[in-house]
Amino acid sequence: MLGKLYRKLHKKIVNWLIHEPPPSEVPPCDFDRLKYEIRPCDVLLMEGRSRISHLIRSVIQSPWTHAALYIGRLSDIEDEELQQILRDYGVEKENTRLVIEGLMDKGTVVSPLASYRHHHIRICRPIGLSAADAQLVITYAIRALGEGYNVRQLLDLGRFFLPWSILPRSWGSTLFRTPTGEPESGVCSSLIAEAFSSVQFPVLPFVETHAETGVELIQRNPYLFTPKDFDYSPYFEIIKYPLFSPEEPLPYYRRLPWTKENVIYQDYFGKYMNVHGKMKKIKKKPATFEPPKEPPETPDEPQDNQPPEDKQS
Repeated sequence: MLGKLYRKLHKKIVNWLIHEPPPSEVPPCDFDRLKYEIRPCDVLLMEGRSRISHLIRSVIQSPWTHAALYIGRLSDIEDEELQQILRDYGVEKENTRLVIEGLMDKGTVVSPLASYRHHHIRICRPIGLSAADAQLVITYAIRALGEGYNVRQLLDLGRFFLPWSILPRSWGSTLFRTPTGEPESGVCSSLIAEAFSSVQFPVLPFVETHAETGVELIQRNPYLFTPKDFDYSPYFEIIKYPLFSPEEPLPYYRRLPWTKENVIYQDYFGKYMNVHGKMKKIKKKPATFEPPKEPPETPDEPQDNQPPEDKQS
């Protein structure tokens, strides 16, 4: 009876934490450009709107509250065993663009990239990662499907970001460990960090002096990683797709649809202010912006998914 009550209460709390309201403003990135130029093994950073996202943002001091690994389409996966694993987890269409992510209410799952169409997204592309190692990273992530989401790790991360002077020293030995001493399951960032560590690709390694080689790299505990670390890492190229492309005839910023209301927007208060510093009420329109739709994909669409040229920030 108590177990059933606990599970019911736990589910309600989790649903309350992860509930994501509709966007209040148009995301500043062009999803249609992004989806056609993204590459397998790119790490996607998302700016969440849920309560847990606000909590994570406060702890890690970064707008990036969620990370996912792009694995391409089912038809891009050459290994038939891996294809079957994806089908077992609900993937049906060959051309659906897929990401692997850790969700609080579901654990490690595979999701369509399109589910993040209305989010602010940044791409972190691993620099110089070989095609063979990219497949190994994707294989590691696919084989992790079904693992649970470690809610306790969020608490451990919160403890880690607090100064040790106000916490008992004994707490440090229990970070990211079960009562038996074994490592726990992770969250979205730790899974991706583990996948890259499996091929010795650095995310943010610890650099230590070495008598013979001068320096040596040591992989950090994957449970210490948060989404912002992929943004901060010098081993990932940051790629952005602004809503209005700077590549169009210059000066592109002169053609942006600036408001003619002669107001500025106060981020923290959600209000508008006129040029004289007085608050001004303006009825906000719902965020329903949709860029021009691309023609529907067909089975004959090229599968290499390689962009003609990198778009670097």
